[in-house]
Amino acid sequence: MFDHGALDQTIGNLVSRLLDRRVPGGWWEGRLSSSALSTATAVAALKLAAGDDVEPGLRWLAANQNADGGWGDTVLNRSNISTTLLCWCSFSICGATWRYASTGSAAEAWLRREAGGLEPARLVAAILRRYGNDRTFSVPILTVMAIAGKLGDGPNGWRCIPQLPFELAAFPHQLFGWLRLPVVSYALPALIAIGQVRHHHRPSANLLLRALRNRLVPGTLGLLRRIQPSTGGYLEATPLTSFVVMSLASAGLKNDAVAREGVRFLRNSMREDGSWPIDTNLATWVTTLSVNALAAMPVDAHPLDSAARRALRDWLLAQQYREEHLYTHAAPGGWAWTPLPGGVPDADDTAGALLALRNLGAIDDEVRNAATNGIRWLLGLRNGNGGMPTFCRGWGKLPFDRSGADLTAHALAAWQAWLPDLAEPLRSETRRAIAGAMAYLASTQKPDGSWTPLWFGNEYAPRDENPVYGTARTAIALAGFETPMLTRALRWLEAAQNPDGGWGGAPGAPSSIEETALAVHALSSAVSNGTGEDGSVSSIERGAQWLMEYSATGTRTPVSPIGLYFAQLWYFEELYPLIFAAGALIRARKAIGESATRGQEGR
Repeated sequence: MFDHGALDQTIGNLVSRLLDRRVPGGWWEGRLSSSALSTATAVAALKLAAGDDVEPGLRWLAANQNADGGWGDTVLNRSNISTTLLCWCSFSICGATWRYASTGSAAEAWLRREAGGLEPARLVAAILRRYGNDRTFSVPILTVMAIAGKLGDGPNGWRCIPQLPFELAAFPHQLFGWLRLPVVSYALPALIAIGQVRHHHRPSANLLLRALRNRLVPGTLGLLRRIQPSTGGYLEATPLTSFVVMSLASAGLKNDAVAREGVRFLRNSMREDGSWPIDTNLATWVTTLSVNALAAMPVDAHPLDSAARRALRDWLLAQQYREEHLYTHAAPGGWAWTPLPGGVPDADDTAGALLALRNLGAIDDEVRNAATNGIRWLLGLRNGNGGMPTFCRGWGKLPFDRSGADLTAHALAAWQAWLPDLAEPLRSETRRAIAGAMAYLASTQKPDGSWTPLWFGNEYAPRDENPVYGTARTAIALAGFETPMLTRALRWLEAAQNPDGGWGGAPGAPSSIEETALAVHALSSAVSNGTGEDGSVSSIERGAQWLMEYSATGTRTPVSPIGLYFAQLWYFEELYPLIFAAGALIRARKAIGESATRGQEGR
């Protein structure tokens, strides 16, 4: 028999713990995982640009080296070539190879096994294999290797580094779209700084091109200063900021204002244990996730009182961009993942904020206007295939402009939620966007009924994908629609359930709180909306039972590294399992109860 008392106790513990994680202002900031890659790039940048004592960071790296000699992006990830190379290089840049001889030897042994040797050609080939035609991360890694002397001495060490066309940054930003360059504006800091350091060490043999670049160095440095956030951190991201700082330092520009401000950001963002996270925080994202997770609580038992909801509403309204973004030139109306100045508006966070504003209630003119602007922003972001990209419309060549099923489903849910409040002709345009999104989702659903997401993965799943996340997120948005897509998705989720009652990122992958919670959430939402099947209740109960047991009735929520940051960097967020489990079990309780009521009425 299903233990309803244990379910209530688990929900109570999860909700209480979630509320306790709020900051004094009433919202959530969470805590991102410490990152070996971030720590490696930060210590190298601080040593090169400021001569800082980076021993705490080096000690953290040595202590968190995997048993096989490599490093993963987080302490829970398997070793990979990118992070291991950057960590290996950081010890050299910091002049610490002799103090950490065993650490370096183990890393070199891992690299020999993975790349076939430590020769520059083998290491370069290994990096290029991983990233293919996407240079937004392969070139920065190769640049760090050149700075560390791993690719050869003098100008020859820079031979393998492609010359990024930093001079293009001197021209209007519309040029990138007109030339159909696979570079998005978020990459401009790396484009400029890495392009300049390569030009500094190995200038073009073409004298005219060399002269042009020399002439445009001051102007592009000026742009780098203008788009640098007041915190000093580009995108609030340690790796990107570190790449800029160490490139400028290697080019003889460590006293430039950009480098100094970047150093300030890196110093301020170091943790007490000497490590750095991949980004400062995901405050807006985890806040909207939390609000939306609690939305299914009964009105008379909602844990957020009217004052708390009002404070959250006002805070979210304050995070909406009301002017064109200086950095990416995104139109006004969107939300970023963080309220910090380095954030960039994106589709997922805008959809999440729109749903949170709806779920917080008190829809007055201010909220309605903000929602209208957010809806327009999402409509303007759509790709030609009807799907929703992350940051910008594009050509589908990179994750930043490629449509994604989970992003499209999230936007679909936001459009549907606000449709009754929209005036014509915006309402008609939104209906057309909903139809286009449905067509896109139908065209991208796999024959087995699943979808894969863009920004989430699982190392235990084929190709590191996470179809459970993608399918569950899409099914949650489709729960209010009568469509065969939803039926196929729910059946796939039921079939993907592990024998222990949980779900991993794919059938057969180890169960996790995050993925189990999302699957339970999707199945429960469909049952409650009348678009699921009562037969799903058995899967819901088994999943809920697994969550109750694995979380010790909500008193512990161990994390899994399912998040993918820029350039496919793994991360975990401490709040994800807590938020996902609370939202799932709240909805499971509702679905199980409604199913029981229908059964009694049938008798």
